[in-house]
Amino acid sequence: GDSIQYVELNTLYVYPQPVFADARQRQAYNRLVANIKKVLPIAKEVNAIIIETYEFLQTLPNKKAKDEHMQRVERSIRKEYTPRMKKLTYSQGKLLIKLVYRECNSSSYQLIQAFLGPIRAGFYQAFAALFGASLTKKYDAEGVDKYTERIVRQVEAGQL
Repeated sequence: GDSIQYVELNTLYVYPQPVFADARQRQAYNRLVANIKKVLPIAKEVNAIIIETYEFLQTLPNKKAKDEHMQRVERSIRKEYTPRMKKLTYSQGKLLIKLVYRECNSSSYQLIQAFLGPIRAGFYQAFAALFGASLTKKYDAEGVDKYTERIVRQVEAGQL
């Protein structure tokens, strides 16, 4: 007749306190935290949309129906996300490209190419290149993006 209480807790990440050489490094770190908090939800939404769209496309009978559905999806994404994307800064946009790679395990270019075709992917890549960005950016959690990964994990766990 006894019962045992069971509580499942979020993963808790313990990192040493970051050490900064000067105030500029601290400011850059704080800016990175703020940027991640702003764009991480968008990257997670992108992942959900991709999974949902892919699964629905598998149920459609032919290429014409798939193309029509992709046009509707693209219009709705543009309508919903264009105002949000216009509010992002340059660094937030570049960070979003990397976080989309982290969430989806493939680059933004590969995702666009898979859903919209190589011509459209090339167009979007050229447009991004005009602004000094690249849709083919990879996310390296162990290398150059180690601070980003650390912050993302802490934000997901509710620590930041």
